[in-house]
Amino acid sequence: MDTHSKPRLGRGLDSLLGTMQGGGTTLCLPLEQIAHNPYQPRKRFDDDELQQLADSIRNHGVLQPLVVREHGDKYQLIAGERRLRASQLAGLGEVPVHVLKLDDQQVYEAALVENIQRSDLNAIEKAQGFKEYIDKYELTHDQLGQRLGLDRSSISNLVGLLNLPAEVQDAVRHGQVSLGHAKVIKGVSDAEKQSQLCREVIVKQLSVHALELLAKEAKAEVAEKKTGTPRAVAEKTNHVVTLEKDLRERFSTRVEIKVKAKEKGQIVIGFDSNDDFERIMAVLTK
Repeated sequence: MDTHSKPRLGRGLDSLLGTMQGGGTTLCLPLEQIAHNPYQPRKRFDDDELQQLADSIRNHGVLQPLVVREHGDKYQLIAGERRLRASQLAGLGEVPVHVLKLDDQQVYEAALVENIQRSDLNAIEKAQGFKEYIDKYELTHDQLGQRLGLDRSSISNLVGLLNLPAEVQDAVRHGQVSLGHAKVIKGVSDAEKQSQLCREVIVKQLSVHALELLAKEAKAEVAEKKTGTPRAVAEKTNHVVTLEKDLRERFSTRVEIKVKAKEKGQIVIGFDSNDDFERIMAVLTK
């Protein structure tokens, strides 16, 4: 398909809808005449937020018209899913709408743009919306990025989350793991390690920085497993053993100096919680 024949969305919904406003009409429609948007990427809606919006609508009405298009003998929602649901919850009979003429692809794009900048839309829902659109219209990540006003890397990073184990995706979807955590976990290629890191984030309430340290060690273990070559371990001298003891006393936690080869190695400092990690970091940065 010709991806250049459609208007570019830019960085907001107005750049798509604004170019169409001249041909649109504003009127009031019964709620039963408005069908939900089938391309809506948002799957979960907070009940408390909808109730608050419904209370506001009861008191002040729907201040911003919903955007719809004619669809068969009814109308189909383009933008305003939360307002539509809250209006139904508030018991309204009709709502103000602005009727535009958009094709299926433009409706799909409008649903994506309406949601991608919402902080409470989880990263997995965004990723699924992007992936479904890309597959349906056979676009590259770069082409979709141009249409939505996003960097290609932003599209690729989000869609890449769908390669994570289901356990990790569910944790992101339910807010147990942040997008920052998920990106770090994605950098570890082993699915078992990814799930393990995810569980540690949840149980220990790890910061992203704390997770990065664990992920670095996990990557080394995965590399060792793939090559079948164990990391060389040199014998510790009395001097190294003494240094380990001093460091354990200083940080009040587990410390191991791993000597891999001549003049090479690692100092591994253990921690059991996010508070423990922050305490150690405070000592390190003094």
